[in-house]
Amino acid sequence: MDHDDARSGPYDPHGDPFLRTRFAVPAQPDTFLRRERLARHLDGTLRTPLTMVNGCAGAGKTLLVADWVAGHPELPVAWLTTDTDGQGPGMFWAYLLQALRTSGVPLPGDIASPADANRVGDALPARLAALLSARDRPVVLILDEFDRVTAPEIAAQLDFLLRHSTPGLRLVLVTRTEPLLPLHRYRTAGELTEIRDAELAFTPGEAARLMEAHGLRLSPAAVRGVVERTRGWAAGLRLCALAAEEAPDPELCLKEFEADRSAVADFLLAEVLRRQDAGTQELLLRVSVLDRFGPRLANAVTGRADAEAVLARLHRGNAFVQHIGHGVYRLHPLFAEILRAHLRMRRPGLEPELHRRAAVCLRTAGALPAALGHGAAADDWEFTASALVDDLALGQFFTGPRADILATLFSRMGPRGGEGPAPELVRAAARLSRGDLAAGAARLRRARQRTARYDGTAGEADTAAVRMGCALLDALVARLSGAPGRAEDAVREAEALRDLLPAELLDRHPEFFALLLDHLGSVRLWAGDFTGARDALTRAAVTGPGAPATALPREDALARLALLDVLHGWPDRAERTAREALAETERSGLARPASSGVERLVLAAVAVEREELGRARALLDTAGESHPALRDPVLEAGRALVAARLHLARGEPAAAWKAVEPGVPADADSPWARGETALVAAAADLAEGRPQDAAALLPEVPRDQPACAVGAARVLLAAGRPEAAVRLLDRAAVDEHAGPSVTVRAALVRARAADRAGDTTAARRLVTRAVTEAHREGLRRPLAETGSWIRPYLTPAPRHRRPVPSRPTGTPPPPVEELSGRERDVLRRLALAMSTEEMAADLYVSVNTVKTHLKNAYRKLSVGRRSEAVRRARELGLL
Repeated sequence: MDHDDARSGPYDPHGDPFLRTRFAVPAQPDTFLRRERLARHLDGTLRTPLTMVNGCAGAGKTLLVADWVAGHPELPVAWLTTDTDGQGPGMFWAYLLQALRTSGVPLPGDIASPADANRVGDALPARLAALLSARDRPVVLILDEFDRVTAPEIAAQLDFLLRHSTPGLRLVLVTRTEPLLPLHRYRTAGELTEIRDAELAFTPGEAARLMEAHGLRLSPAAVRGVVERTRGWAAGLRLCALAAEEAPDPELCLKEFEADRSAVADFLLAEVLRRQDAGTQELLLRVSVLDRFGPRLANAVTGRADAEAVLARLHRGNAFVQHIGHGVYRLHPLFAEILRAHLRMRRPGLEPELHRRAAVCLRTAGALPAALGHGAAADDWEFTASALVDDLALGQFFTGPRADILATLFSRMGPRGGEGPAPELVRAAARLSRGDLAAGAARLRRARQRTARYDGTAGEADTAAVRMGCALLDALVARLSGAPGRAEDAVREAEALRDLLPAELLDRHPEFFALLLDHLGSVRLWAGDFTGARDALTRAAVTGPGAPATALPREDALARLALLDVLHGWPDRAERTAREALAETERSGLARPASSGVERLVLAAVAVEREELGRARALLDTAGESHPALRDPVLEAGRALVAARLHLARGEPAAAWKAVEPGVPADADSPWARGETALVAAAADLAEGRPQDAAALLPEVPRDQPACAVGAARVLLAAGRPEAAVRLLDRAAVDEHAGPSVTVRAALVRARAADRAGDTTAARRLVTRAVTEAHREGLRRPLAETGSWIRPYLTPAPRHRRPVPSRPTGTPPPPVEELSGRERDVLRRLALAMSTEEMAADLYVSVNTVKTHLKNAYRKLSVGRRSEAVRRARELGLL
């Protein structure tokens, strides 16, 4: 990429301006030869969904298609020249969408560019297909240099788009290699127009006309000979024409070219490069290290001031310098490769210096990604790391769009690549992005030490960006280690440094403070500062809305806000916020493990509250697939606690205790994590008939948090201390500060205490309130936890006192056969009024298996209906 092409406008997933030259239809050179037979063949594009122009490098594919486009000005045409080899799906689709916009195709707001350069969801191709299929007039989409697209998922998504866009899309692939699309299917259906190497080859008549365009009038025999020797290869023919133009004997020159078919490189150097003056030869050798370049970049690399005129002359002279639009040039790939090899031979050791000059020029122009690439190619890691840190782009190691690129680039740096603070800071970021806390923290300490030494010789403003980077990584280390004080210090430091940096720089990198706030919010959540956590996470969730680089911190902040709602007993609100986080993931193209995973943890916790245990298990299994830099104590403690509560709901107290028993290592204690862990252990003790052991765990439970207070009250109640349980609820003011998941349990604790005191009226009123609220919120777990005492209160109280027929005395007869464990599972779900389908999903079995278990249970209980089975099971103490 060249800084001359970095202009304001829409941004790609890396946060860089789209390169407009990639949407430009290439212009034909003066010596271009229009070949009518190929143009007529290309007219098949209008009749078939897919057209493929497949030929070797230099076969004239791009100019052929560009000429065909010029001959059809009435067609809506979107042109995209694909980028470097191996580009990710997110970047490919972002550019494809921009190509459509550039061509005038209106795209609605729900078709947004992906945020992650390496990933894209299936929703985007589906929405685009729906839009194109509704068009009255098809769009011709031309993908030039499609051989650079090597990702199988891109080919699969393009195939889906093409199949579902008919008749609104005509796709033209210009490629050197066979694309991964299922060509056989299109070919069999007559839906493919193909132009291949053999057809692209020049015929003798066409070659003669090409030579005439170069001022050469050759005999038919000479033309046939050069066509045979080059096999009609367009680039080879043009190379021959260029070499023969000024030769005293053109036909002899062409015959000598025949002498060594492996001497194309020698030919290019001797007959194309040598015909230029010494200064132009030097310019070509030096710009060969560049991919695309404008005059300013060429001047910076060559040390000249006249590159613009020289490049224009070379382009006009067809000297393998291609003008691709907007003042940007590139060398023919074969020519560039040969020139680089010759540069190393003629100017050994110069190539790194050329890359260094390019890096400096590009950094000055604000083209950071290209500057980093050239800095790395120069092996100048002090410059490269400083460019990243000074641009405040260190957060891009964590935010997805450029993370993989930066990790790959700096993996070549090595332990001794640069001695200043910036390289050490980059090493720390690279290790922390992989979740290596110990190594990352050690590197961060070294970066701090080197910054302190540098501060002695530089002003405060000179080290502001480095210290900002240190603050960001300090906040991340604090988050991963559970150290709230360190996080607060880091954020204060960053805020104090903000005024020392240009506002434009801060605006260009919204991900910096989005990450900082997300780290702060998470570590406050760990410390039990719920109010402070909500404030920081809310600010993180709205920082840089729509910016691809802020997608990950926005998603993670929303997910942790949902976790706060779970801890406060608001399952419905938590579910909505978690789904909003999932929508952010889908909208931005983030995918596991690039996302936080917390939203799935929240949804699993909500599913447990609703007794949707199978769904909870599935969600919990995926909650661990998170970004390595987000696997902090909050996530680990949350996963352990939800897993434990799932085991309790399944009647597995020993497994519940095992899930939380190791604890989560952290520098500081988390009161809510400690309290919730103690409550899980107490619940396991209660389930195994040890109420006094459960009560012994209560000192670990904080009483100022409503959810923990209710859990402690339930333990006190089970230990035979109902008055103490009610007093605890009164002191915690549970009903004023908590959501329904907590208040329902609080009401049931009060109801049980009233029942034990003989106040059945109060007990019935409290049970009615709890059941009504639980039903409204879809909560089944709080009622399932109560035990058998609640059953008399679940039937309406009689309105009038009248004699009640005496019930048979004695114990009901046992079932004819003992129920299996699975049949008991089915009965428990039957009592919760679950449908057969819900039971099947919850138990991970088929509907027919559930029906078999029900049939066996009915037989053993001697009943014929659901209601009878539930009543009989309760009489027998099976529920």
